[in-house]
Amino acid sequence: MANSKKQAWFFCTTGLPSDIEIEVDDIAFHLHKFPLMSKSRKLQRLITEQEQSDPHIKLENFPGSSEIFETVVKISYGFKVDISVSTAVPLRCAADYLEMTEEYSPENLISKTERFLTHFVFSNIRESIEALKACESVSSLAESLGLTEQCIDSIVSKASSTNPSLFVFGWPINNGGVLAVDRKKQSNDLKTELWFEDLTELSFPIFRRVIKALKSRDLSPEIVEKSLISYAKKHIPGASRSSSASSSSSSATIASENQQRELLETITSYLPLNNSSVTTTVTTRSLFNLLRSAIILNTSESCRALLEKKIGSSLEKATLDDLLIPSYSYLNDTLYDIDLVERLLRRYLENDFVSPPSLTVVGKLIDGVLGEIASDGNLKPEKFYDLAVLLPVQARAYDDGLYRAVDIYFKTHPWILEAEKEKICSVMDCRKLTVEGCTHAAQNERLPLRAVVQVLFLEQLQLREVITGTLTRDEEREVGEFGRWKRTVKENEVLRLDMDTMRTRVNQLERECSYLKKVIVKIIDKTSSSEDGERKWSLGKKFGCKFTTQVCDSHEATVVDRRSRRRS
Repeated sequence: MANSKKQAWFFCTTGLPSDIEIEVDDIAFHLHKFPLMSKSRKLQRLITEQEQSDPHIKLENFPGSSEIFETVVKISYGFKVDISVSTAVPLRCAADYLEMTEEYSPENLISKTERFLTHFVFSNIRESIEALKACESVSSLAESLGLTEQCIDSIVSKASSTNPSLFVFGWPINNGGVLAVDRKKQSNDLKTELWFEDLTELSFPIFRRVIKALKSRDLSPEIVEKSLISYAKKHIPGASRSSSASSSSSSATIASENQQRELLETITSYLPLNNSSVTTTVTTRSLFNLLRSAIILNTSESCRALLEKKIGSSLEKATLDDLLIPSYSYLNDTLYDIDLVERLLRRYLENDFVSPPSLTVVGKLIDGVLGEIASDGNLKPEKFYDLAVLLPVQARAYDDGLYRAVDIYFKTHPWILEAEKEKICSVMDCRKLTVEGCTHAAQNERLPLRAVVQVLFLEQLQLREVITGTLTRDEEREVGEFGRWKRTVKENEVLRLDMDTMRTRVNQLERECSYLKKVIVKIIDKTSSSEDGERKWSLGKKFGCKFTTQVCDSHEATVVDRRSRRRS
């Protein structure tokens, strides 16, 4: 045994017949041979073959590493072992390599690792991704055992589930104290981001197989799109402009420009063509970053066209900063790529249905772009005009943003011809300028004379409409006041009629009262001459009242005076 070998001792005494030396990756393990022989058919066979010679066995092409073999030894000797998801796959491969089957020994390592993978790893998407990454270190044996395919199937099935609990870390499994979960590792993984970020740790061949499987199951386009964009951010410098992404891309495995170009073209080809129903500003910005990288890396025309189509389908989610892409080609002498903005706008207008609110948002966005590029001294008048006129008329509720861009362009380009100025001004609709815009335009010496005259004419027209509208409102107000006066007069007439009716009724009652008084007086005069006071009292008692009381207050004084004169 060479002195350079590292030595590891496990319950053995040097020189005894029961001791054996097993070499894995230049590390010599001195072991008591019987525990391993009772678990591994392969080791028993190798040890039996070398019984007559020096007990030294070298395991070639052992799956995993010497640490994995040490874990196998500890499990065979009955130690309690903490196992992580990343070591479960190499352990399963090592158990198969050593032929630690159930037929040879009950509760052997193959059955234990398979139970661990089934109940803990394959039941959860994030553990499945980590296990798939571990398959890369033992790729050939993992492929032959079907572990790689199992991990991919688990990822796809869990990704298609709508249960949110399947997208986070799973539950610990009880393995009878033999295989314990590394809880520290579990706690760290709970703090990581969404599961599709874990896919970025995979090598691209394995990642491509996962994407193909996701697409074959008709999964939500958002999942596929987000996974692809995240992988591009991780492995293509420039695909993300954030500081964190820049630092992570420095350690990317895709180094050369050709590899980056090939990777970006492949990722773009897998992007869903249909527009996502939940496309956000963040997703659109990420697509713009991919488009910038595609231009810099000089990818194929089909790659850039696909990105432009996807961006154009959701252009209303873009920002002004997204659209201001510098001109990377020496053929363009402008600061920003105006042709690209035109192509994106045409892609957007090609949509089957463009809602008015979305069109208004894009209109403000394009006017903002015009305002930014207007100060570029190399921008030709026809380029400015073509982009401004490409936007439909209904996209602009007001033309103040367009007027501002035109004014900046005329200020930066004072040498352009009057005809070119008139052509550019023809894009504006002076009727859609606000009062402030009209006031500024009427005094703007940079505008052509025809445009100023048109603004002044529209100002006069608007002023006339305002005056006419004021007079109309005054007439309506007068008509309204006359109507109220008319209603008041009518109500007064009704009230007067009611008062006349009441007066007539009172007069009628007075006449009836007067008649009754006359009758009573006659009766009193007739009886007063023939009977004495007692008779008078009887008569009064007969009628049940004293006739000197007021039958009608208006005639009481007359009756009293008449009676008093008769008594005297």
